[in-house]
Amino acid sequence: MPAQPPHSVTANQPRASGSPGACWEVFLVFLRLGLTSFGGPAAHLGYFRTEFVARRGWLSEAAYADLVAMCQFLPGPSSSQVGMAIGVLRAGYGGALAAWLGFTLPSALLLMGLALSVLQQAHWLSAEVVHGLKIVAVAIVAQAVWGMAGSLCRGLQRQVITLAAALAALLMSGALAQLAIIVTAALAGWLLLKSVPATRLDDLPPTLNRRVGAACLLLFLGLLLGIPALAAWHPASWLQLTSIFYRVGSLVFGGGHVVLPLLQAELVPAGWLDKDVFLAGYGAAQAVPGPFLFTLAAYLGVVMSSWPNGVAGGLLCLVAIFTPSFLLVIGLLPFWDSVRRNGPMQAALAGVNAAVVGLLLAALYQPVWTSAIHSLRDLLVALAALAALVYLRMPSWAVVLLVVLAVLLPGLAG
Repeated sequence: MPAQPPHSVTANQPRASGSPGACWEVFLVFLRLGLTSFGGPAAHLGYFRTEFVARRGWLSEAAYADLVAMCQFLPGPSSSQVGMAIGVLRAGYGGALAAWLGFTLPSALLLMGLALSVLQQAHWLSAEVVHGLKIVAVAIVAQAVWGMAGSLCRGLQRQVITLAAALAALLMSGALAQLAIIVTAALAGWLLLKSVPATRLDDLPPTLNRRVGAACLLLFLGLLLGIPALAAWHPASWLQLTSIFYRVGSLVFGGGHVVLPLLQAELVPAGWLDKDVFLAGYGAAQAVPGPFLFTLAAYLGVVMSSWPNGVAGGLLCLVAIFTPSFLLVIGLLPFWDSVRRNGPMQAALAGVNAAVVGLLLAALYQPVWTSAIHSLRDLLVALAALAALVYLRMPSWAVVLLVVLAVLLPGLAG
């Protein structure tokens, strides 16, 4: 009987899956990313690729693109889901929790602290700092597009899929637009890229099994149906909030730009909080790192007009909006490995991977470029940041600091 291949996710061997050491390693890496990853989901994918593919070698380019493609199919915060999946592959189920905690805590704590200061009328948000962080996002996303295009968009057919996906993303709007682009790209890949050679993809850790995956998917569906029913039967305020945030985290495609208006529609008219307080949180969220548009839930939980509010309310809303992502990632990942090994599915995924680059290209222009580059000086700062990342290989946090200082210095001198 032939020997079984070792279960490995990269050539860079992890410690024992699920061990405290492996989970601690994952937590520390994601904590640094949570402190320095500015710019939203598109920029986060660039940070992750730089850290886990280019620098640490935890994932191959193809394996990383597969995780991104899988998470594009799921509702919720796609960059956080990619982080959870990387944590699972590196350190088992505990690694998913470690990755989420490290990546989420910095922005959640900052926004919870801001919520307390907003209640005390202490506003500290600086427009100059926000603008500098947006310029950094331009460089980060540009680096990601360039790096991923080199390996995932080889050949005329894939390049056409990439450009078509970018154009469609710029022209289409709505929560399901991104999902439609991914599905269309999968069909195009299946039809046009049948000559894609079969590749030996990385094995999943043995701790990931289909029974656990199926149980998580069933639990996800059960909570999605059961929490609203329970809240209708027993209308406690904490159940109402849990129902709202779990439902939003379960059903929103398209990321933070979709979740914000839905949360506002759920919370403001019902009197949970004032519109101005909501908008203050949205503005401040632009200035924090990590998955800020979903950790806005922590801010909203703190400033609720009635109990649960404060720290308890912030933690409740934060956990409720991210729980669906945990269940979906852990539930789908064991099945995704088998699906992606299928020959026709690999052709479809080649199309999806090309479309992912197109989506990043579209995001580079709108909203990243359009919200950040308003003058020749902005363009020069962004180009300098990109050169520092690509040619000088400076760490992302250092580039963030230098760009913010470059934006602030003229105002300080004045």
